[in-house]
Amino acid sequence: MEEYYVTYQISLVVLSIIIAIIASYAALALSVQLIKAKGLNRYIWLWMGAFAMGMGIWAMHFIAMLAFHLSIPVSYNKALVITSIIPAIISSGIAFFIISRPTMMGKIQVILGAFFMATGIVSMHYTGMDAMEMGAMIEYNPLLWVLSAVIAFVASLVALNLLFFISQNHNTPRMWWRKAGSSLIMGIAISGMHYTGMAAATFKAHPHGNTSVSLFDSSILAYCIGIGMLVIFGLVFISIFVDKKFESQSIKFESKFRSVIESATDAIILADRKGSMISWNKGAESMFGYKDKEVIGKNLEMIIPERYREAHQSGMKRYLSTQEPQVVGHTVELEGLKKGGHIFPIELSLATWKEGENIYFSSIIRDITERKRSEKKINQMVYRDSLTGLPNRRLLHDRLNQALDQAQENKQTLGVMFLDLDRFKYINDTLGHAAGDLLLIEVAKRIQACVAKSDTVCRQGGDEFIVLIPHSNADKLTKIAQQIVDVFNNSIVLNEHEVFVTPSIGISLYPSDGRDAETLIKNADTAMYRVKEQGRNSFEFYTPEMNEAISKKMKLEIGLRKALDQNELKLVYQPQMDVKTGRLCGIEALIRWHHPEWGMISPADFIPLAEETGLILPIGEWVLYQACVQNKTWQNEGYPDLRMAVNISSRQFQQTNFAETVKKILKESGLDPAHLELELTESIIQDSAHAISTMHILKEMGIHLSIDDFGTGYSSLSYLKTFPIDTLKIDQSFTRNIFINQKDASLVSTIINMAHNLDLKVIAEGVETMEQLHFLQQEKCNEAQGYFFSRPIPAEEMNTILQQQLVTKEL
Repeated sequence: MEEYYVTYQISLVVLSIIIAIIASYAALALSVQLIKAKGLNRYIWLWMGAFAMGMGIWAMHFIAMLAFHLSIPVSYNKALVITSIIPAIISSGIAFFIISRPTMMGKIQVILGAFFMATGIVSMHYTGMDAMEMGAMIEYNPLLWVLSAVIAFVASLVALNLLFFISQNHNTPRMWWRKAGSSLIMGIAISGMHYTGMAAATFKAHPHGNTSVSLFDSSILAYCIGIGMLVIFGLVFISIFVDKKFESQSIKFESKFRSVIESATDAIILADRKGSMISWNKGAESMFGYKDKEVIGKNLEMIIPERYREAHQSGMKRYLSTQEPQVVGHTVELEGLKKGGHIFPIELSLATWKEGENIYFSSIIRDITERKRSEKKINQMVYRDSLTGLPNRRLLHDRLNQALDQAQENKQTLGVMFLDLDRFKYINDTLGHAAGDLLLIEVAKRIQACVAKSDTVCRQGGDEFIVLIPHSNADKLTKIAQQIVDVFNNSIVLNEHEVFVTPSIGISLYPSDGRDAETLIKNADTAMYRVKEQGRNSFEFYTPEMNEAISKKMKLEIGLRKALDQNELKLVYQPQMDVKTGRLCGIEALIRWHHPEWGMISPADFIPLAEETGLILPIGEWVLYQACVQNKTWQNEGYPDLRMAVNISSRQFQQTNFAETVKKILKESGLDPAHLELELTESIIQDSAHAISTMHILKEMGIHLSIDDFGTGYSSLSYLKTFPIDTLKIDQSFTRNIFINQKDASLVSTIINMAHNLDLKVIAEGVETMEQLHFLQQEKCNEAQGYFFSRPIPAEEMNTILQQQLVTKEL
């Protein structure tokens, strides 16, 4: 059988090899894009690479086939030629897919991919050989046929090894030269497989073979295919270039974005849908104390305290349940957990974005420790008392209004206590304001210890406290008030000074005593003042009658303020008689208030009010001046020189300029100091340091000093030998009961004897009967005054008595 000879067109052989090399380079470049791509882009680059590689191998094969010439005409079956393309593309796609899977080991990927790729190349090659239509039949040399298959496998193995290596090390320096060298090796290996396969074929004459002439020029077709493939590869390279351009811009943008993230003081953390952290900036490292190696891959919950983790999980599920990712998430305040377990306040902004089929979370976390500290400081300034830390009036009113709303809605009662400290001013003035502050702090602690955490203890101001007790009744409030009173039975030590302080507590109830905060507080305050009036150190519930008393007291105060200007105050005078001779020896000036509407008002009603309000100062100065002027007037009219006794209040005497005031009045009135007697109460001389100094000044001026209402005060008797006192005045309560109570009689006798032993005079007040006068005469009392001699009378009536004394003296 005749055997045909084979020749090759060298130019087409070179073209086929060039196509193989370019196809290899394109495949290497595409492998890099494939490894970097994610989601849908990965599949696009996968099939683009498979198409480029498969078409490159097929084009190289077909051009090489067209470079092949037999001594007989040859044509090609178009269907088989096109069909031969399929195994080349599919095998390349499978190979690309296998080596790009991140879950497989490198060597296994390459070998398995090389097997599929070699199978596709061999199938493509010999399918293409079967497409030849000619008057000859093909016989293959088994050894060369196997060798061609081995070359195909080895070539595929080398090619995929290069693809794998380059794709894993695409950022290695001078990789361009490695790609070029690798493409050359791959192209020659693929061409070598083809030409080895062609060498394995022997063409022998076939008696019934097709001897028709080919209708096309094989060289032109080969060049057309080559040009077409070059165009395809050009498009591939352009696509790669454009993608790299975008990638470069993306890298630059990401680099800038990363720079911004790293320079941020806030913690910026990226996590996947499971909460595993994939990015950790310097701000997070500084805030939480973890290096990025310690947290990458771990769950975001490691920086969230346990009590917030469930809420955080719910928040992430809520984000994942939405159809579209949210660019900006909701900002919430919670707490963060530092390395080491320290918990601190944070502000978290959580957002999501979608990349392919995956959803990611971005967390922007800000440490708000300083802000919370500032807010707390501002809250302390606005809503807390700076000294005790208790709620102030503003916060009390907020809580009281809330409690009133709840009480109204739930048909409940609540109580308000108004507490004022007794004798706080005395302690504050004696020990100093620093000690007073310590006292208030201790008082606040003791009150808080008596109430529940749900109750509110407020410092109203000064030494006033208000206690709000929701869900209470009269019994509960009684127990709490009594407990507060009892707790102050124990002394308080202030800078080594042991002091006692007692509370006066007024209580009002909602809704019976008021339906709003202002009314409840006012009525509790009213009840507290009733406790003060009744002796202090106790508690009292508000009653409507208290308002009437307070209203009357307010009207009385207003009237008293106008009394001086409107000449409603008058002086009356009561004679003081010598017990032994029955002669007039002195006069006491007493104040009276005649109101135009209310008539005569007793001094027992308005003098305490004047003391409380401070009006006693101008009133007392007016009384002293009027008494001195009246005494001087009587002297100028020729009446006997008598001492004018004037009562001095404790507030008057405590004035630092009191002695100067007395001196000025004596000068203005022209009265000799020897004719003035100042009656002081025992309470005045309790402050002995100030009292003794002032009394000596007055005594040096020539003024007589007496102790009024002797025996009713609390001072020590030691002042009788210390102070420059002239006279003791026995209180009328003792004199009135001389013949009723033997103890009173004994007290009067004792006081008289003691005074005489100390070289002091004694005057008895309240003498109303001859029997009382006889008793005083027997006990050798010096002087007496009372209704037995005369009631307090105006100056006009006193003139008559003075005139009688003048006549008696002349006789």
